[in-house]
Amino acid sequence: MYGWRARIGLLVPSSNTTMEPELWKMAPEGVSLHAARMRLTEVIEAGLREMERQAGAAAETLVDAGVDVILYGCTSGSLIGGRGYDVRVAEDLEDRSGVRSITTSTAVLEALNELGIRRLSVATPYTDEVNEKERLFLEENGFEVVRMEGLGLVNNLEIGMQEPRSAYRLARSVYAPGIDAVFISCTNFRTVEVIDRLEEDLGVPVVTSNQASLWFVLRELGVRSRYGKYGELMREHL
Repeated sequence: MYGWRARIGLLVPSSNTTMEPELWKMAPEGVSLHAARMRLTEVIEAGLREMERQAGAAAETLVDAGVDVILYGCTSGSLIGGRGYDVRVAEDLEDRSGVRSITTSTAVLEALNELGIRRLSVATPYTDEVNEKERLFLEENGFEVVRMEGLGLVNNLEIGMQEPRSAYRLARSVYAPGIDAVFISCTNFRTVEVIDRLEEDLGVPVVTSNQASLWFVLRELGVRSRYGKYGELMREHL
């Protein structure tokens, strides 16, 4: 039986082509993923808010798969409303599904706190408009964003087409002396292949949306697996 240790229900934007493969790549033995999709083609505020309105119905379909937790797998979509928006999204999903629910933004906050991060640089594929929403969310939650840079992409399918080297180069470009970590945002931005190389080259922890999402879900499920890669967060804090 797939998911004999745990079953993760995953809610992803319809145009996200990265999160499922990355989570499957990182998932420990006995943990399975079961996805439902919410319509989104452009990463803009209106589209992200409309996608969230579809989340409850999508979550109800995951209940049929007997999932143990539901993960709202979109970073910008779970922070676009500012501080506390991530919690409200999760609470709404729990009300609709009756299943413990978590958002990627909550997982990122938990990961940064676990690592003792306060000053960070942020790399994203987003436009300046979405980046400013993310900066505000992080700062309202007690973090100092020292440097932030995005690729300016709106089309989510295009974001998913970026090669890992794109995330690597962007993360290097936002590095600043004295920061505690680099955060690479977006569940549709390929990162898992470059996390360890970035930590070696930059000398600070690297947190990514998909890495933090899986880390926090496994913590919540009580699944303790040993990792030798995917960053300090997975190697030393699971």
